[in-house]
Amino acid sequence: MRILVVEDDRRLAHYLKRGLTEQGHVVDVALDGVDGLHFALESQHDLLLLDLRLPGIDGFELLVALRMHKRTPVIVLTALDRVEDRVRGLRAGADDYLTKPFAFSELLARIHAVTRRGGHAGAQGAPMSVGDLELDSVGRRVRRGGRQLDLTAREFALLYVLLRHRGEVLSRTELAAQVWDMEFNGDSNVVEVAIRRLRSKLDEPYAEKLLHTVRGAGYVLELRDPGPTSPQ
Repeated sequence: MRILVVEDDRRLAHYLKRGLTEQGHVVDVALDGVDGLHFALESQHDLLLLDLRLPGIDGFELLVALRMHKRTPVIVLTALDRVEDRVRGLRAGADDYLTKPFAFSELLARIHAVTRRGGHAGAQGAPMSVGDLELDSVGRRVRRGGRQLDLTAREFALLYVLLRHRGEVLSRTELAAQVWDMEFNGDSNVVEVAIRRLRSKLDEPYAEKLLHTVRGAGYVLELRDPGPTSPQ
């Protein structure tokens, strides 16, 4: 998933970004409420992890403003553990509430629970598919033709983005931003290498190809009509 972390504690923000990235997610970070609200409104995220004590505008204000426009799932992460604060956060639109300090394993469990019951189709845990390919984003499993594919975390993230945008041509720049959280360097072949490795597992063992290169434009995941067969 693409996750936005709004947290003014730089050390915690870095810890969350590193841990979630290792889980295969793409993570954006905002260190204050103003930037956090801008990111949340202007970009598409599957989940928001939100501190309540923020400079600029606090987390409560951010939540209220966000809920006027979007239903992005939100998990509040805060040291405010009074019942009144929790109730206020939930009423403002939070989907869950986790008090600091917390175990990273518990955060992952909360993320899975929240994304199963809300958000877009891919984040809900409903499997995404094209042809005989199926991806389970919660169980982190990929099957093709009933056979499980052994993908690395980065290959899984790349396939997730392509499948979420199935039928759309994604450029190398878009893939670099969404999967590696980086600006594309024209001299880098990181995207091509990753596509080649993914294709070797996804397509090479099968007659029907799903991952296609669109020359000069990028890559697309789709089931293509093989077209009419030649008369014998």
